[in-house]
Amino acid sequence: MAHAKAGAFLPVPNVQELAQTWNRSGEQVPDRYVRTEETGSDEVVAGCAIPVVDLSRLLDSRSSAEELANLGAACRHLGFFQLINHGVPDEVIQDVKRDITAFFNLPLEAKRLHAQAPGGLEGYGQSFVFSETQKLDWADMIYLMITPKEERDLRFWPARPPSFRGSLDRYAAEAARVAASLLRSMAADLGVEPPERLMEAFRGQPQSMRATYYPPCRQAGDVLGLSPHTDATALALLLHVNDVQGLQIRRDDGRWLAVDPIDGAFVVSIGDIMEILSNGRYRSVEHRAVVHPDKDRISATMFHQPCSDTTVGPLPELVKKDRGGARYKSVAYMDFMKSFFASKLDGRRSHMDAMRI
Repeated sequence: MAHAKAGAFLPVPNVQELAQTWNRSGEQVPDRYVRTEETGSDEVVAGCAIPVVDLSRLLDSRSSAEELANLGAACRHLGFFQLINHGVPDEVIQDVKRDITAFFNLPLEAKRLHAQAPGGLEGYGQSFVFSETQKLDWADMIYLMITPKEERDLRFWPARPPSFRGSLDRYAAEAARVAASLLRSMAADLGVEPPERLMEAFRGQPQSMRATYYPPCRQAGDVLGLSPHTDATALALLLHVNDVQGLQIRRDDGRWLAVDPIDGAFVVSIGDIMEILSNGRYRSVEHRAVVHPDKDRISATMFHQPCSDTTVGPLPELVKKDRGGARYKSVAYMDFMKSFFASKLDGRRSHMDAMRI
């Protein structure tokens, strides 16, 4: 979501504060959060594991071919997988979990020191609120630009806890290393030679992060923590900050698959950009977040985007291999992001229909 203006979002109540008072009352959940038309008839499938990819096996010449096939199958069929043995030190992960949790536990006045500015996405608040009548998500978030460092606006980076900036910096560097390894492996799976042909779009490895706090809701079945969407990025690494599950993935049959995270793993999702670059070989799949009736949930997603001057389109060598030619238009990345935000303004779930040929 980097490199683009978000447009003018409307201010809405802080959900964490709302939940603290409302959950103790006997009142019904405020109408703007009621999503029974989306949740009431949806079937959720539990107990079905998503693919697991082992990064250490990908990087080991003795097992890389087998694990590469595993990675390719996950990207083609579901668009999501859990990444284990990624090599990020546990201390780095625990530090960033601690500091993200501490930030959301601050008084509202302290968090609002880093509130979003009008017309921007960065900072603390909510996103994609364009009208006084649209339904709202049961969540608050903080969104930060991380890389390139010169694009950081430290007004939005929490000063409390004091260790926040350092722990996020270390975690982002590790996440960038993991993402680079995955992108190189994906290039190999797609048959892109040399891998730099794919990596060129991500030079400098632009990164942003969205940390989200989902308060408990005693009418959890009537609300959504995060509306169904696909990611307008190339690759996203989701870290479960606490042990409460809430991610659900839309299956081909229309049902939702509840993800049970593996301890210590990242949940990796393929974004719209990678679907386009791969000419549809990889899939960007719709997903959403639900909330728990009596437990809060915190997650942190690290997004990896292309450079701002990149042209987003199918890689020519992949188009040559496909009888039907290019399946997606080629557009400047900034125009791609304008289309993404326009679709949100129009109330559409995805802007990808406009990209398909």
